Amino acid sequence: MSVEIKVPALGESVTEATVAKWLVKAGDSVTVDQPLCELETDKVTVEVNASVAGTIADLAVEEGASVQVGGVLCHIEAGAGGAAAAPKPAAAPTVPAAPKPAAPAPVAAPAPAGANLAASGPAARKLADEKGVPAAAIQPSGKDGRATKEDVLAALASVPAPSAAAAKPAVPAGPRSRADREERVRMTRLRRTIANRLKEAQNTAAMLTTFNEVDMTNVMALRERLKEDFEKKHGARLGFMSFFVKACIAGLKELPSVNAEIEGDELVYKNYYDIGVAVGTPQGLVVPVLRDADVLDFAGIEKGIGELGRKARDGKLSIADLTGGTFTISNGGVYGSLMSTPILNPPQSGILGMHKIQQRPMVVGGEIKARPMMYLAMSYDHRIIDGREAVLFLVRVKECIEDPERLLLGV
Repeated sequence: MSVEIKVPALGESVTEATVAKWLVKAGDSVTVDQPLCELETDKVTVEVNASVAGTIADLAVEEGASVQVGGVLCHIEAGAGGAAAAPKPAAAPTVPAAPKPAAPAPVAAPAPAGANLAASGPAARKLADEKGVPAAAIQPSGKDGRATKEDVLAALASVPAPSAAAAKPAVPAGPRSRADREERVRMTRLRRTIANRLKEAQNTAAMLTTFNEVDMTNVMALRERLKEDFEKKHGARLGFMSFFVKACIAGLKELPSVNAEIEGDELVYKNYYDIGVAVGTPQGLVVPVLRDADVLDFAGIEKGIGELGRKARDGKLSIADLTGGTFTISNGGVYGSLMSTPILNPPQSGILGMHKIQQRPMVVGGEIKARPMMYLAMSYDHRIIDGREAVLFLVRVKECIEDPERLLLGV
């Protein structure tokens, strides 16, 4: 008996994926729950498993092909070992459904007045991406704000040609002179999503960056003194990130606009603190979210960040891990960066950039001393956050790090 293996449900707003890698080939014997292929979505990589034991009859799609949710991936000729198992119409999803936070998912269009491209058909999305038509310019005629291909064509006619083309990279007019010494690799879905979202942040937000520097002497001394006891008691390493998460939350509570976002013509102030922590992986940058970080102690933060980091490196992050953050922290210092200007993670209005700790001569008490200093960068959406608030937020973070007792006493 031939059993169809289909693309499982991939989470809210995700309607298609790319077959990143086949783990089997036609003729292979497989067992129940054996991984068959890896699907790459805009957010995560998902394994699809065999629902029955048997032999792979054929692979319906090739690596690199796009597939719709519910589409057939392959057929398994069920063997004796799989006859007792009831065939399932679709492989069980390995990713839990995304939660429904008050904030829209990061991949959603920032302006609800336009089309819901994330939920629209693939033809409409593809045409909008190719022509560089922003969602806000599309007047959807489909159900639930979904755009049709005709809606995109109508919007394209009203968009000046230079604007529509500006979002696309330049295409070579002719043969490349040194093509024999070049290699072309198709962008992964995750890399395309990263590129689109970063460009979206630049095009949508009035982004500005303010800088400060922080003396890490006291935090480093505290960490050095207590790190062994901390690890013995809590089973987690005491890093610097927990101090910065706590410091940022203190600043967010004092300056609510930094924890807000724009939705249509309204400002949404969030009374919860879901902190995104940027993590570099071989596949690209991802930003898993530490939920309700304000109610976690230092051990809870360190354990949470450690677990999210491991899941990111192993490709095991779920859609729920990546949606709904209210503020982001990016630590370029782990790679040796001395200074940078981080880009916002839409629809968030602020992001803190940490950098390398470096000994620099500083004037302390009228004397020049070598101190471990770190540059901090705060990028923010000037539509929501005034310069005064951005500077005060960064100063608040600096105060909490330079005098960590403030974090313990809440002052």
